[in-house]
Amino acid sequence: MTTPPLRAIDPLASATAGQPAQSEAQGDDAGVPVSVRIRERIKAAEKRFHANDNIAEFIEPGELEKLLDEVAGKLGGVLESLVIDTDSDHNTQDTARRVAKMYLNEIFKGRYHSAPSVTEFPNVERLNELMIVGPITVRSACSHHLCPIIGRVWIGVMPNEHSNLIGLSKYARLIDWIMSRPQIQEEAVTQVADLLHTRMNPDGLAVVMEADHFCMHWRGVKDMDSKMINSVMRGSFLKDANLRREFLALVNQRKG
Repeated sequence: MTTPPLRAIDPLASATAGQPAQSEAQGDDAGVPVSVRIRERIKAAEKRFHANDNIAEFIEPGELEKLLDEVAGKLGGVLESLVIDTDSDHNTQDTARRVAKMYLNEIFKGRYHSAPSVTEFPNVERLNELMIVGPITVRSACSHHLCPIIGRVWIGVMPNEHSNLIGLSKYARLIDWIMSRPQIQEEAVTQVADLLHTRMNPDGLAVVMEADHFCMHWRGVKDMDSKMINSVMRGSFLKDANLRREFLALVNQRKG
């Protein structure tokens, strides 16, 4: 009697009736890196995902932890390519994961986490005089070299009777959310102005930022004295030269 040939066992055939196999239960995304899944969602929505964009709406629950694992693994490859023996060097054995956590949960958290909750108050007293907030210390990273940017921001607001007012500490929270991404200063200031204008709807808004850039201090020309100062003026600050001068004069007094 001839023995029938052995058949390869199909794992899908082992699933019981009415119970899908594990690979089916996980869906088509099984085995696909989480970064690829997030990227494909963004592309399907035809949205931008530049370094200074927030992508929190495209990250599903539990995926940030998986993304951290993926980033840690790839940073381990970077250290390996730098010929650093992370197996026997006790100083760098956990460096890849530490850096991954730092990127996703701290210095770049403004990309992966939603905007902080901010309570807005109606302008009951119909305030319409110049308000200045600052200096607010800000920390970011240059999107060219990922070197630190550390500086100060001043905000000028001309409210109207329809404006929303926000608490003093909330300016710092919103600005930190914008700055906690790879940035260039010129774009960061514009993003801050856009966000505050949307939240408050004032007659005028001004933002001034002064910062040290470690891509100049730490590398390249290694100039320790240079700073960058730039501003964005909206509404009445743009149209009224006297108001603009008053704001800038008060800011300069605080700088001194």
